Amino acid sequence: MPSVLPDGEPMPEDGALPASALDGAADRPLGFYLHVPYCATRCGYCDFNTYTASELRGSGGVLASRDNYAELVVEEIRLARKVLGDDRRPVETVFVGGGTPTLLAAGDLGRMLGAIREEFGLAEGAEVTTEANPESVDPRYLAELREAGFNRVSFGMQSARQHVLRVLDRTHTPGRPEACVAEARAAGFDHVNLDLIYGTPGESDADWRASLEAALGAGPDHVSAYALIVEEGTQLARRIRRGEVPMTDDDVHADRYLIAEEMLSAAGFEWYEVSNWATSAQGRCRHNELYWRGADWWGAGPGAHSHVGGVRWWNVKHPGAYAQALSEGRSPGAGREVLADEERRVERILLELRLAEGCPLALLRPAGARAAARALEDGLLEPAPYEKGRAVLTLRGRLLADAVVRDLVD
Repeated sequence: MPSVLPDGEPMPEDGALPASALDGAADRPLGFYLHVPYCATRCGYCDFNTYTASELRGSGGVLASRDNYAELVVEEIRLARKVLGDDRRPVETVFVGGGTPTLLAAGDLGRMLGAIREEFGLAEGAEVTTEANPESVDPRYLAELREAGFNRVSFGMQSARQHVLRVLDRTHTPGRPEACVAEARAAGFDHVNLDLIYGTPGESDADWRASLEAALGAGPDHVSAYALIVEEGTQLARRIRRGEVPMTDDDVHADRYLIAEEMLSAAGFEWYEVSNWATSAQGRCRHNELYWRGADWWGAGPGAHSHVGGVRWWNVKHPGAYAQALSEGRSPGAGREVLADEERRVERILLELRLAEGCPLALLRPAGARAAARALEDGLLEPAPYEKGRAVLTLRGRLLADAVVRDLVD
């Protein structure tokens, strides 16, 4: 979750949504994202809205500590019930992210999930995920999560090489994420993801292959692999500016992506989104699919973003300001925007083109349709889906996804 919030119109103090946002809501899936903004240390590449204990110390105002954080999120879940009114559709996905959610007690994560269950109900077969730092969990903690109703866990592995982890300022030891997969399986988790990052300065092709081999050897059913993005204001950006480490390279990123596709495919994984692979349809992250398909979700926590029926809003960033708003009975929303039809059309192209199913060609304006025809000729779109009215990226198209999207939107 990026730390910089967009501009927008003010959010009503009661969080009320326009009536148009709830039109047809019963026919749309609903998910919840719960943001836990705490981290033990700050990773050098991270630009998310997270805080260490020292960064929160002495911040004044209403306290938002790990000890009372679950109760704050429960308050926002209750607010969501009021705002969504008689909309009784059960929640299909819950995703707890951060930060490091597993810095909270397992019982606290269970209490937040319990509030969603009590206020909304969970759909049969609902996907309930938490992210986890490998060093912040053990077999007992994972067993408690499973007992509380979590059925999917995502571990931040990033790399199997110590020198790469050091550049990223990751604190876990190599081998620990793989051990966590086994512990999660033993606790009863059917679905386990490992997050990887490629293109870190100093990482070689051999390092990347070793990370993929280690991840695959652990036996997850889902792997996410992201190119390292150097965000302004991060420790890594400052180190690059000082010349301590080299800048990331787009050509290297492309080579690493091809390696990932080769090795993951050979191991029985299929891509379903540009940066995500799963061993089966059941192994896909259904919560992220809500985002990519423009469904409804409520984001609770500091800086969390929400979307319901074409209305998007975001909460205040700082945990103290978040706690203050809830203590005063106000929505913690900092701003919102009501998306026009054209904005929603463009967003559908931006998001759906990243999926293996692609996006309908009918969404394209004439200039975009001409760009799609050129992309087909250039080998960036698959011919068979194109003939059936869909734009689906080829492997080469995935390497150039951002450029293809820009052309189709224009």
